[in-house]
This record gives sequence, C-alpha cells and structure tokens, in this order.
Amino acid sequence: MKEYKVASWKIGLTNNNERLEDTLNEYAKQGWRAVHIYENTASIVFERDKNR
Repeated sequence: MKEYKVASWKIGLTNNNERLEDTLNEYAKQGWRAVHIYENTASIVFERDKNR
C-alpha cells in the first residue's frame, strides 16, 4: 500500500531551482519519491510504501 504527501517549496525571485532541489532532497531522505510537480502552485506530490 502507498501513502501520499503534498508539499510546497518556496518560490522567490532567485534560486528557485536550488529551493526545489533542496525540498526534493529533504523528502527523499525520508523515503518519499516525487510523482508530480505542479509549477504554477509550487506543490509536489510524493509517494512511498506505507509498510516500509
């Protein structure tokens, strides 16, 4: 079974790629995998196995 999480990253005038990368790496360390990124709302959908 999978579980899902929706998270946001901070959009600013500069360093948007670095902020997105930092957010992705932070969640990856916790076992989450990005399945979709919504650029216009700065949201990311993550999934991972619930029984890991």
